[in-house]
This record gives sequence, structure tokens and C-alpha cells, in this order.
Amino acid sequence: MKAVVCFEERLEVADLPDPTPGRGQVVINVSRCGICGSDLHARRHCDELAEVMVESGYDGFMQKDQRVVLGHEFVGDVADFGPNCRRKVPSGQAVVALPILRGGDMMHPTGLSVAAPGAYAEQVVVEEALMFPVPNGLPPQVAGLTEPMAVGLHAVNRGQVGRSTPAIVIGCGPVGLAVISMLKAKGVRQVIASDLSAGRRTLAQASGADVVVDPAQDSPYDAFQRRGTIRSLPEMASLGMSALDSLARLPIPWVPLMRIGEKMGLGPRGPVVFECVGVPGMIDGIIAATPWLSRIVVVGVCMGADQMRPAMAINKEIDLRFVLGYTPLEFRDTLHLLADGRLETAHLVTGTVGLGGVDAAFAALGHPEAHAKILIDPGSDATAPE
Repeated sequence: MKAVVCFEERLEVADLPDPTPGRGQVVINVSRCGICGSDLHARRHCDELAEVMVESGYDGFMQKDQRVVLGHEFVGDVADFGPNCRRKVPSGQAVVALPILRGGDMMHPTGLSVAAPGAYAEQVVVEEALMFPVPNGLPPQVAGLTEPMAVGLHAVNRGQVGRSTPAIVIGCGPVGLAVISMLKAKGVRQVIASDLSAGRRTLAQASGADVVVDPAQDSPYDAFQRRGTIRSLPEMASLGMSALDSLARLPIPWVPLMRIGEKMGLGPRGPVVFECVGVPGMIDGIIAATPWLSRIVVVGVCMGADQMRPAMAINKEIDLRFVLGYTPLEFRDTLHLLADGRLETAHLVTGTVGLGGVDAAFAALGHPEAHAKILIDPGSDATAPE
């Protein structure tokens, strides 16, 4: 089969042996595979990532001197079954799958390990247990978005955003757009999106953002309205003093009333902020700019070391959360949100290339005004994003 191999930061089309499925595994013919920001990072920074992964307990992450087939956002048709498969999904059925492959006693990330070749190829191996049939005749260019959109759903779930809670999305690349789409699918009424790129701000509006901000001109933290938002330490102290003063005037004990109010969430709260950029300085900048009692969900992957000022986060009682991937249920739910038409995705795919156009697609994705998500169609001859 033909596949795109990454070696020493180069991307080249190569002829590789057809994959053989192992126990409980399935070979699928790839219809589409998305190019992820993680792929762009892995091409240049895989050795640094491998060091982090070793510290996390996994030593199989790709390295520059290995020949690796990238690609973990894919959809395809069932082609062949390995031993001991249940075969509940018929041959030829369109499927998506979580990008994880068993190898001995280890689980490997598909497309990010030499032990689990990815879907920048005509065929890819998946675990039958992690495979989901594509419902409702969903076209491959939409079904292929299941994986990246599931990242957005996981981030929103980890953010615990209520419908009345303002949500601020910093960075409107593919990850930020997925977060915006999922926030609106969850019924969040106030979503503010911020990006320096005019093209990405337009995509954020198409994804459902209620307010779109150019941070070079305005602050996204001034663009939302919420009663009780605290924007300074003196204001925080004044609120507490005023509350106690008011409660003390009542003819009943104030302590039970305050306990009830806290349980009902009546105290001050800030917005939930999604950091979807992943460059040094972003987290500290958000901590400094966001109101008191905000929750920050870090979705963007910063490839280098970063610094922040804990004292600032402590003074403002910032809740800081980091997210990775998604659960199998979130992956399944995302597929069905797409199939039910509850996510607007037509604007997200801005180009398609064949295997011979992957290198050009990587270069094109370096220009945010032109592209958001580029898909690979192994059957296409396109050498530049169309």
C-alpha cells in the first residue's frame, strides 16, 4: 500500500507492506484522514514529546530517526478481520475508531508511534472493540471530524460549563472551533471567541460564537456580561463585607443563610476560559486578565517550557485544568452529534489533498487565514489543498 512516512522531519510517499490485523483487530480502507495540529508538532518536536511521555510512563512515542506513518483522525470502510473478531460490523461498512492499538501488553497511540502506523495511508489497523459504525449515511468528510470534535467535547465536559456560564475561547484554530461548536451544542448561551486572525474569527462566528473579538483591539474579558463578576481584589473584599453587613441586619441568624446561598451557587463566579493556543505565556496572560474565580481549561499543547506566577492565580482563586483526548463515550457521542446534524461543520474543512499533497498541506496550515482543517483522501491525486 502507499503511505506517507515521516522521517527526520521529512514527509515522503512510500510503498509499504499491506497491514495484517492481529487478534481482535480490523483493517480499514481509509476514506479520509485529518491533519491534526499534533501531527504538525510531532513532525518537528517528537523527540521532546517522547521525553515527556517517558516520564509519564510510556516509552513508545515516535522519534525523529524512526519511520512513522502519522494520522489519527480517520474514517474508512471495513476491509479485513483478524483472528477472534466478533464481526458484528459487516465488510464494507464505514467506521471510525479511537486511535489506540494494542501491541503485546502495551497500548500505542495510532499515528504517533512506530508500533501503530496511522492513517496517512491507504489502509490502517484498528481495534474492533474501539470501532464505531458511521450512522445515517454520514459523508466521510464529516465523519472524519469525529476525533477532533471529540477533543472539544471532552474539554467542554471538563470545564463543567453551565448554560448561563459565560465561556471564553482563546484561539480559534481547529481545537478552538471544536470547543465553540460543542459549547453551543450544549446550549451555552454566551460564547466569546478571540483570535488575531480575521479568517479564524469568521470561522468562529460560523461555529456559533456569540461575540468575536480581535484581541489586538479589545479584551475578550470585557465582552461578556455576568452579574457578580469580580474584577479586582478590593472589589472582592467589598462584596464580602457588604454581604455580611446586609445579613447582619436580618432578624434571623446569618450563618445558615450564607450556607444555603453557597450551596445554591449564589456567590460570585467568573467565566470558564478555554486556552486553545498552546504557546508560552498564554496561561499566565489569561490568569492575569481573567476575572476572579474563573476556571481555565488548557486545551492547547505548549511544546516548550512555560512560566506562570502562582501568586496571581492564588490571589484570584483561579481553577486551572488541563485536558487530553476524550473518553470512549465522548467519542461515540460526538459521532452521533455529527450524524444528527447538531454540529455545524461544513465550514471547518478548508481543503483536501491526496497522499502526494501532504507536505504541501502541512505548509498551508502554517497560514491561519487560509486553512482550518485539511483532509487527506488517499484516492485523490491533488498535490495542493483544494
